[in-house]
Amino acid sequence: MPDILPPDCVGLVKPQSHKFTTPLALDCGSTLPNYEMVYETYGTLNKNHSNAVLICHALSSDHHAAGYYSMQDKKPGWWETCIGPGKPIDTNRFFVVSPNNLGGCKGSTGPNTINPETSKPYGPDFPIVTVRDWVKSQARLGDVLGISQWAALVGGSLGGMQALQWAIDYPKHLRYCVVIAAAPKLTAQNIAFNEVARQAILSDPEFHAGHYYQHDTLPHRGLMLARMLGHITYLSEAAMRKKFGRELREGKINFGFDVEFQVESYLRHQGTSFVDRFDANTYLLMTKALDYFDPASDYNNNLSAALASVLAKFLVISFTSDWRFSPARSREIVKALLDKKKQVTYAEIKAHEGHDAFLMPIPKFLQTFRAYMQQIEI
Repeated sequence: MPDILPPDCVGLVKPQSHKFTTPLALDCGSTLPNYEMVYETYGTLNKNHSNAVLICHALSSDHHAAGYYSMQDKKPGWWETCIGPGKPIDTNRFFVVSPNNLGGCKGSTGPNTINPETSKPYGPDFPIVTVRDWVKSQARLGDVLGISQWAALVGGSLGGMQALQWAIDYPKHLRYCVVIAAAPKLTAQNIAFNEVARQAILSDPEFHAGHYYQHDTLPHRGLMLARMLGHITYLSEAAMRKKFGRELREGKINFGFDVEFQVESYLRHQGTSFVDRFDANTYLLMTKALDYFDPASDYNNNLSAALASVLAKFLVISFTSDWRFSPARSREIVKALLDKKKQVTYAEIKAHEGHDAFLMPIPKFLQTFRAYMQQIEI
């Protein structure tokens, strides 16, 4: 953490929350009688309320997208590279809203919050939520903030899927839609990765069928393994080779099963640190939301038909080394939009960082993203 905040940082921020008392009917058939959403805002809402941008977060992210909570923070928000004065999502121009999704574990109502009916944490009793449920709850947050139409919806990965769903469900409520490193639905391979991650958690002896809160424990091993597996898929082979190669921590082989290669040390660190900041039940919910996302399923599996009524202008960005959400999947979205004569700009960024590229300060990505956002009239 620098002694002085850089000029392109939103500065010190603090989360806000709103409690909704109107019941929310969910796709799974359950209803949340009331719920709370935690969110952060950056920048200033203009007089016409026409400069608002909604940030949709990915699987393991949350509402803290930019800035610092204190001068002692070691790291800023997860999308510090893209949000701030002069950055692609320029807070000198835009009023940015970044919520924590329902089912999350950072303050919004979810498995680790108290169920008012039992006075205990929801745990596994928290209903499964979908991308469409998130969009519905985000629309209600917009109403609370006095935003009838968003200048743009922006998201990467699972966040990009939410942005796409927004354009379908609320076509008149957004003018631009930015979909980054996403897909119109998961492949069988991606669903398989998610299932292995879930099984790692579900089979942990400390999981206790999701009621580990009452047992004063955590499914450390299962969540750690799930994160390690996920992290492998977020990086490309080239990125891992460049970062670690086959380097040995001690410079020699020890003929054992402890950490020997640098990449092993890195993955264990990622897994261990993740356990300290994320909830296992939330991880299960988020991966299921990914698996279930398929807006074309309501239109006889015709993505073009699903996008026929969208009014927003689109920017779709992919990365060449992203094998989890490959450029081909982004091009499916672009083709479906073009089939219905929608306005869409597509950029395929050459990058070796893999799926995580949308989080990285890659010059060509930032230039493209910034140029597009700058032409949005507010």
